[in-house]
Amino acid sequence: MIIVTGAAGFIGSALIGELLRAGWQDIVAVDDFSRADKAPNLEGKKLTARVERSEFFAWLDKNEKLVQFIFHLGARTDTTLFDKAVFDELNVHYSQRMWEACVKYGIPLVYASSAATYGDGELGYSDADDTLPYRLKPLNPYGDSKNDFDKWALAQPQKPFFWAGLKFFNVYGPNEYHKGRMASVVFHAFNQIQAGGGMKLFRSHRPDYKDGGQLRDFVYVKDLCQVCMFLMEHRKNSGLYNLGSGTARTFLDLARATFAAMGRPENITFIDTPADIRDKYQYFTEADMRKLVSIGYTRPFASLEEGVGDYVKNYLKSGARC
Repeated sequence: MIIVTGAAGFIGSALIGELLRAGWQDIVAVDDFSRADKAPNLEGKKLTARVERSEFFAWLDKNEKLVQFIFHLGARTDTTLFDKAVFDELNVHYSQRMWEACVKYGIPLVYASSAATYGDGELGYSDADDTLPYRLKPLNPYGDSKNDFDKWALAQPQKPFFWAGLKFFNVYGPNEYHKGRMASVVFHAFNQIQAGGGMKLFRSHRPDYKDGGQLRDFVYVKDLCQVCMFLMEHRKNSGLYNLGSGTARTFLDLARATFAAMGRPENITFIDTPADIRDKYQYFTEADMRKLVSIGYTRPFASLEEGVGDYVKNYLKSGARC
């Protein structure tokens, strides 16, 4: 039995889809299932059970002998929210309970961390130094909460026999339809182009970056799922791991890939970055992927053009889920 928390969300539901396609059948979905807009992400997916997030630990106490692996992907991910108490409850304390349950019952664990832990990137993007999280300065409470849990996990004298914290970079792909403002730039680009024929990108507010020249490591959700499945079967070399494509690309590259996938002429304009996030905005991220490669992961990652092409042509145009 495989547990996926955040199961109705973007990455959780995509992972369930990939697990089912790979032949895994005994999957339990854990989430707050009250949001109707996330329900389509699980439609048609054969699940052993659905367990409410608030009831999960009581459920686990009764069913722990059946559980082979836990993917803890549930989290509050809004980088524009500044209510620290919400992040402490969902991203730190709930994750601590998950960790302790995995230690108690001998269950291997993969959990979602974030590249937001790296802040403005002044200390680099290496996952090889376990002292780095203690020196990082994230730019928002979301990043703080993920880094706080990473530090807590590293400091624990008792750990699951296998665990991995995955620092997700800029993930895009199917099943993010419900995410609103926090959906990927690909999602927003497609909808803007579809509605008006053009795409608006944030203007640069730094002299060392041209408008649209801000760089991010964009990773396709299907690649992320393949890494998760590799770690589930590998179950060695515990620790923190970056999960990006390993190659930074500009927002202009992303916009152009979206226009190309839609077969539309480029029409790109620029707007000011919203004031409430302007001083918290990352201008460069790029995952150092050597640690994951060093433990035997050899599957290539989709290029930005390949990932955007698949997402636009096979999902966004029809509204399909994966």
